[in-house]
Formats: sequence, C-alpha cells, structure tokens
Amino acid sequence: MINRKVTPSEGGKRLHRYLRSLMPNIPLGQIYKMIDNGKVKVNGKRKNQNYELVAGDELVLYVEEAAYQEASIGQKKTKYVGVNANINVIYEDAELMVVNKPVGMLTHPDQADQKDTLVNRVHAYLYRKGELDSPLFMPATANRLDRNTSGIILVGKTAGMLHQLNQWIQKHELQKYYVTIVEGRLEGEGILSGELIRDEKKNRTHVVGDKTNIERHGGADQVKSAETRYRVLQTGNAYSLVEIELISGRTHQIRTHFQDIGHSLLGDIKYGGKRFGDVNYQLLHAWRIVLPGEREFKAPLPSEMRVVAERIGLHVNL
Repeated sequence: MINRKVTPSEGGKRLHRYLRSLMPNIPLGQIYKMIDNGKVKVNGKRKNQNYELVAGDELVLYVEEAAYQEASIGQKKTKYVGVNANINVIYEDAELMVVNKPVGMLTHPDQADQKDTLVNRVHAYLYRKGELDSPLFMPATANRLDRNTSGIILVGKTAGMLHQLNQWIQKHELQKYYVTIVEGRLEGEGILSGELIRDEKKNRTHVVGDKTNIERHGGADQVKSAETRYRVLQTGNAYSLVEIELISGRTHQIRTHFQDIGHSLLGDIKYGGKRFGDVNYQLLHAWRIVLPGEREFKAPLPSEMRVVAERIGLHVNL
C-alpha cells in the first residue's frame, strides 16, 4: 500500500494524469483499470478517472511496494543547482507568474540551447524558493515568444492554473497586445487577415497568395486563418509606432502580416526589414495582457526599443 499527499503545485491535475505521472512505466489502460477496480482511493473514497485533485488530498494506492517502485521508474528529477535563476517577475502569487522575457532568450529549450532558457530560469527560481514541490508537475509557460521578441510570458505554477491559462488562450478569452516599430508611414487602425502557411524547413511563414504558393508549402490542409488588429500610436517621417492585438496566435504572424502590407518591422531582416545600426532583429514587444475579469499585466518596453524610437523621432509613452 502506497500513501501520498497532493502538493500545492499538483492541485488541479486529473486523477488519471496524476497517476500516469506517478507511475510512468505502466500503460494508461492499466491506470484506468486500477481506478475502476478501487485500487486507488482519495481521502478514503473511490473517485472517477477525471476527478480534479486538490492540494492536501490523501491518496492510497493498493499496490505492492516492489510493483510501485518498478512502475515509478522514469519519474522526472529536479536538477536546477547552478542554473541561472535571474528573471524579471512582473507578478506572482501561489498559482500564477507573469514574467518579462528579454530579447535574445528562448522561451523553451531547442537543439541549440538546452539550458539557459526562460522556462529553465523559472524552474531554477522556484527551486531556490523551495516551490518545486513535485516531480509529477513542473510549472510551465502558457504562451511563448520568439527568441528576439520580448515581453510577457504567463507561467502556470500549478496544474490547475496552467490548464486554465491554456483554456483561455484556446477560447480566445485572453487579450494579447504588442508594440512594434514598422518601416514607413502608417496611419489609423485596421485588421490584417491574410491566411498563413508555414515552411518549417526554412522557419518562415508566408501569406497565402495563390494556388502555386499553397502547393509549394504543403497543400491546403497547411493553411491557417490569422487575424491581426493594429492601431497606430505615432507616425514619424519614415517609421510608425504601432500597437497590435493578436487575435490568433500563428508562428511569425505579426511579422508576416506587416511585411505583406509593405510595412516590415524595423530590423526584421528575415521578413523584409532593414538593419538599423546594431539592430538586425524584429523590434517587437508583448507589452500587455488582459485576463478574463479584467485582470491586466504590463511589461515596460526594453531599453533597446526606447533608444531606437528616440533616434528616429518617435516618443514612447508606454
């Protein structure tokens, strides 16, 4: 018989998913069978597989110790000693973190950079605070930004909050606003809704133009709808400061849409922009997010964007 108490970060996790994380070495079908046969009890009672666990719940697993140890092989281990924990926290409570990601940092590890990423820094930060309380659930980001896009990243510190954030994003109930500098004089406001298609080999997104373009990049089933709303905050002689509300969240959506209308992001060489001094990447910042219930978070613009704005005669008051 195995006894276990649900930790704060595990709260909100479904029973079958919790058990699957606890015993990753056995099939999911066997997990369901254990629940159905009463070999798992929560607070002394049988629960169905979709029961949402609460911090402090007492679990009893009616399995032999040896069988449990074998089933548990493969559990994740925390290893964040020595990992950089320096992050810019905008807001934090027991369930939610809002972090300001700097330019040049990946949100998640990739083949080139496995260690110094935002999510690893978040884990190291929580590890030092003693809040990585479970090998079964690791706090995770609900949104992601390109390496050279700065701004707000939402982190679910508990399974329940992460699920809630993902639901808000999927149902478009969360408002995301960006600020950028584009080339050329742009005025007023508008909606960009060109359908997009990805070229994963070249890591580029294209606005769908004609049938030839669709076939070249994988066929009609690869076409994704996209909507970008914009409002010009200020126009200079050769550049414009623009606020963008991202309705859909396609890869490189903002960069692609503005290139398509002839106003590439300043410095965005990949999508038609010109280098500006040392800036050879998109000046794009996720500056404001509004959660359902009007809960709002803002991230101050990075100094690089403010300096460039001043040099080209734009005055940023955000």
